[in-house]
Amino acid sequence: MKIWLQKLIDISALARTREMLKEALSGLTREFGFDYYAYLNLQPIGTSAFSNYPAEWQERYFTNKLDEVDPIVAIAKSTMRTFVWSSENSKRCASKPIRRFYTDAADFGIRSGITIPVATAFGRVSMLTVASHKPSISLAREIDQVAAAMAVAQLHARIEQAEFDPTAESRIRMTLKQVQLLKWSAEGKSMRAMATIENMTYSNVNSHLNKARKALDAGTLPQATALATKLKLI
Repeated sequence: MKIWLQKLIDISALARTREMLKEALSGLTREFGFDYYAYLNLQPIGTSAFSNYPAEWQERYFTNKLDEVDPIVAIAKSTMRTFVWSSENSKRCASKPIRRFYTDAADFGIRSGITIPVATAFGRVSMLTVASHKPSISLAREIDQVAAAMAVAQLHARIEQAEFDPTAESRIRMTLKQVQLLKWSAEGKSMRAMATIENMTYSNVNSHLNKARKALDAGTLPQATALATKLKLI
């Protein structure tokens, strides 16, 4: 696995486009004997993926907020260590929602794998998973935790710095009115000015903007406005 991790660092450094990185990761995943790769970036405002999982599975995963149920994500966040997992071993003692998750994933050929979590800026977490259709997997040698984390940190940096679009992501739920008011905020309008423009009361404007701020997990209105702009919501 040491050689594979070094190759992961290499392609993270060399890939200049989204398509180059997708192709390189797919090839490296197959070279390692796996079928799929999935990079997840967990943020308070939502989770995004860069993956070659079947499109239908990615759509189902985010539409149904399965990142909140996914036992692999839970283990990764709680241990922050590279680990091997298998649906066959785990589902025997798991809760009904988790057993359902494993069953649904298996329908798409996702039955076992290796997951490498890394800490990212501001206390966030990202992770890379390579997954297989096999019921279980075994490694000849113990995984070098430091080397694995360093390699995935390089991948995370490449995706973030290049601002590659995710293959799928969770959707932030805001009303049209909340989006409109954030747009006015981005243009420098005060809440009293927004109330006049939109023919609303000041308290109603404040209520809508507070809900928008919470949806974006932002501490202040300027932060919410900046996040909404960055995410191209306004």
